[in-house]
Amino acid sequence: MRTHGWSLILLGGLVACNGASGGVSTAAGGAVVRFADRDPGTVPGGPGAGKGYAIGREATPTEIASWDTDVAPDGATLPAGQGTAAEGAVLYKAQCQSCHGAKGEGMAPAYPALIGRPQEAEGFVFAKDPKLVRTIGNYWSHATTLFDYIKRAMPLTAPGSLTDDQVYALTAYLLAANEVIAPTATLDAQALRAVKMPYADRFVPDDRRGGPDVR
Repeated sequence: MRTHGWSLILLGGLVACNGASGGVSTAAGGAVVRFADRDPGTVPGGPGAGKGYAIGREATPTEIASWDTDVAPDGATLPAGQGTAAEGAVLYKAQCQSCHGAKGEGMAPAYPALIGRPQEAEGFVFAKDPKLVRTIGNYWSHATTLFDYIKRAMPLTAPGSLTDDQVYALTAYLLAANEVIAPTATLDAQALRAVKMPYADRFVPDDRRGGPDVR
């Protein structure tokens, strides 16, 4: 997460800024105006030249730190803590089962399957049959980003409410249920970084830069 120029905006309405392509537009009379040179206070209904809207404040370091919890594939920023697959099984039943099913089978179309390694999908053959079921076990690139997603986005009704120990436990349970790690495993930062997903080598960085080439 980058923290350059963070602001906490508390809005009673919606303020929209529309810039022309490349940040350049043409003013009345044909003059070229760069978006960076615009004074937002001079728009119709604005507060006036050189004035701000007074609708926010600078975010505090504590607020930024509370949001800066993302974990990249290398797992360098994984937090302290640990959890077992057995503990995760209990948490899954309480926090995840209602949407993703008792066995992680999902509830289509809203809630995807999480658990399963159907034989017909082994070998990463999804391009041949788009109807094949994708799960954590057969279609997830890095175990570390599973922790990241659960921590930031789950459970759906209260995202971000799980402790780091709980997230480690849920990650351990889901990996164990997908036969990626042993059912007796305990995960912490070091152990999670060492986990290699079954089809990790089928995922590559997106290095496309636009243009006519499609890969």
